[in-house]
Amino acid sequence: MRLIQCGLGGMGAHWIRTVRDQSEFEIAAFVEINPETARWRAEEFDLDPKRIYLSLEAALASVEADAVLDITPPNAHRPVAFTALDAGLPVLAEKPLAGTRADAEAIVEKSSRTGVLHMVAQNYRYSPVAQTVRRALDASDLGAVGAVSVRFFKGPHFGGFREIMAHPLIVDMAIHHFDLMRFFLGDSPVEIYARSWNPPWSWFQGDASAAVTARFESGAVVSYTGSWCSQGQETPWNADWRFECADGVLTLQEDQIYVQRRGQTEREEILPLKMERQAQAYLLHEFYQAVTTGTTPATTCQDNLNTTNFVFDVVQSCATGEVVRRAQHR
Repeated sequence: MRLIQCGLGGMGAHWIRTVRDQSEFEIAAFVEINPETARWRAEEFDLDPKRIYLSLEAALASVEADAVLDITPPNAHRPVAFTALDAGLPVLAEKPLAGTRADAEAIVEKSSRTGVLHMVAQNYRYSPVAQTVRRALDASDLGAVGAVSVRFFKGPHFGGFREIMAHPLIVDMAIHHFDLMRFFLGDSPVEIYARSWNPPWSWFQGDASAAVTARFESGAVVSYTGSWCSQGQETPWNADWRFECADGVLTLQEDQIYVQRRGQTEREEILPLKMERQAQAYLLHEFYQAVTTGTTPATTCQDNLNTTNFVFDVVQSCATGEVVRRAQHR
């Protein structure tokens, strides 16, 4: 499958490596609007500068392609998606689906109207840890989930666009955890209350800390606390989780999974599942299968709109100080 990769900065390098490791794919062309980024990525990966274009339209006019890989910043997702979908090319895009709710809804409408696949790369679902937690929760012995507590603390110095975003933690990182909440619980939130703030020592311009309470369709209530400017005792990127269930408790601590069933005095460790493919490699394979066989992947833009709405509802609650209630989008 011949791909056009839009975006060489940020995660662009990781995607180049991942695509090169997959025998089903080749990259026919790249799109990058920053000449300096294009130059040093070409040097880093021995890319032909003639295959790096300033726009997707120019690339499409010059090479044959079967699909588009969108690694651009969120505000560019809508134009990239529209150009690709109008050309009949399926899209695999980095999260978030779009930079605004209106753009996200427009992409979903365009994909639905054209009948061309648009899929979002929610890679945190496809780790041995996440897959094992989901399987354990799906087993009948723990019963219904009533409450979930999630704690996330990191202090990364990325530079670039993240450090000038209004809500870097919520929009760029917590989206992974919000999507995992939907994945683990199998439904979406109907009521959200959130607060965000930026500690005095933060190197982000926008709010790098947040606390969120979300009530899901099932009645489960999730409490989330996170920070992207933590000064120590960091959690894993997956965060630490505790699920209070009718017949026991499941915890994810330091990427280790434990279950203590009702009546037991000791907890039991559950070893992670073995996976042939993980994260972006899994997503690329699922994308390939969807395009070539017509199967429906889990993270289509239509489904991912629920995760995107979750993010924007959290931002809205932070801005207004009010509870945000919304109808089911699943």
